[in-house]
Amino acid sequence: MARLRLGPLLRYVDEGAATVWVEASRPCVAEVRCKDGAQGSAHTFQIDGHHYALVPVTGLTPGTETPYEVVLDGGRVWPEPDSPFPPSTIRTPAYGPEAPDSEVRVTFGSCRWAAPPADEHDPVGPDALDTLAARLAADPDAERPDVLVLLGDQIYADETSPATQKWLARRRDLTEPPGTQVADFQEYTHLYYESWLDPEIRWLLSTVPSCMIFDDHDVVDDWNTSAAWLADMRATPWWRERALSALMSYWVHQHIGNLAPSELADDPVYQAVRATPDGTDALREFAARADADPVSVRWSYRRDFGRVRLLMVDTRAARVLDEQNRAMLDPDEAEWVRAQALEGRNDGAAEAGAYDHLLIGTSLPWLLPHLIHDAENWNAALCRGERGPRWARFGEDLRRRADLEHWAAFPASFDALTDLIAEAGSGPAAPATISVLSGDVHHAYIAEPRWPAARDAPTARVLQLTCSPVHNSIPASIRLGFRFGWSRTGRVIGRRFARHARAVAPRITWRRSGGPWFGNQLMTLALRGRAARLSLDQAAPDGTLHRATDRTLT
Repeated sequence: MARLRLGPLLRYVDEGAATVWVEASRPCVAEVRCKDGAQGSAHTFQIDGHHYALVPVTGLTPGTETPYEVVLDGGRVWPEPDSPFPPSTIRTPAYGPEAPDSEVRVTFGSCRWAAPPADEHDPVGPDALDTLAARLAADPDAERPDVLVLLGDQIYADETSPATQKWLARRRDLTEPPGTQVADFQEYTHLYYESWLDPEIRWLLSTVPSCMIFDDHDVVDDWNTSAAWLADMRATPWWRERALSALMSYWVHQHIGNLAPSELADDPVYQAVRATPDGTDALREFAARADADPVSVRWSYRRDFGRVRLLMVDTRAARVLDEQNRAMLDPDEAEWVRAQALEGRNDGAAEAGAYDHLLIGTSLPWLLPHLIHDAENWNAALCRGERGPRWARFGEDLRRRADLEHWAAFPASFDALTDLIAEAGSGPAAPATISVLSGDVHHAYIAEPRWPAARDAPTARVLQLTCSPVHNSIPASIRLGFRFGWSRTGRVIGRRFARHARAVAPRITWRRSGGPWFGNQLMTLALRGRAARLSLDQAAPDGTLHRATDRTLT
């Protein structure tokens, strides 16, 4: 009998359909059977000896919640016998005129080290996702996210746990590169087992839909920092296998679950992988193309939740790294983001628009503490050669050491995103809010931009909402550095950096209106009509979630 090795993960959900991701122990037919009669099935596909299925579930009723079970070749494998958790369910939304008061709850964060077993000491404190799962399991009436938005570093390929290092040592000599980092597809799958077999996480992901995007640690720290960085990595003998395995495992475990069933039906890679007894070669060929020619592949995607639009933007693989033409997004990707943000704004009645709230998910913050923004802008100018070759070499070394690679390090892209937000947030069809959802920087804060001229300012309320980490370390140096970065003194020092490199000042100013908050944490946006509320919950030592802030945005 086939066994369930990983999952189930509830991924895409709309008013009448859903997808459920599983890994089985051998080839089989995976079925999802719901108590209300809705169901779906899919045959597994094989990648490097692993057997996966993304099961489409149809026939669901809008605005309902139904328990489901997973069946492999006729044998029930989920829920597990004697599970301490409530049944996993699929909760469908109800949007439109028939549900004018429907609320969309979006919980987001990034940067999660896998939690150690419950009987071991956790050196970085309680896991915010574990704690959220415990709250939901204990109280069926607790506020529950409609979607989890995981903004990168779902796994850490370059910072493995002691348990994983022992497992790696049984496979190969850790004195040889890449040492305690993962090296191939099989080792990547082990990271997902370690992270997603955590009992609380496994149950949470089985019952709350999720959207995901990668950041650097899903591949390697500083992934695609610069052209020089990439050339150095490609010169190492272990990098190619690492890069291809990273993209293959991301496609399997994260990317395909982000897509709607209609998108999967039109996806040539998904169809090619499922059309053969072993899809490894087809997926490896795709990963090689994505690595060699990033423009040919799109990892970004869009989800609409009623009148809430979410754009998940790839800010790692889509970069242009040529020093004189650096961009966070290649031209095709930038145009796609622009088209998705503006689509439907002028359809029908002008006052209606296409959405009431626009969420831009980007793992890296758009608005940073002022000192850090100016330091990155200064560094980008140095690396372009504005102060000569000696400063350029210094700038490249500093960029890698200090992780100076956010939107601010791509000044033209920073300005382009600023302009797009202003355009999307202006006019009679403007949404109530535009929120940039980010993580990466191991603290949480709210920042709000200001346009210098009132005529250029959007009518929508614009916010940078940053939440990180979900479960990771927050050294005292990070706390001190980010607090100082927001200070008036930090701002003055930052402007001196910018003047040294003759860097152009940003077109907007911004202020921090909340935070900084430090700890393992999650943010939640509650969106109803044109109203928006924001809350931040932190994992407390007693295993509960502590509400650090709760505020009305509109």
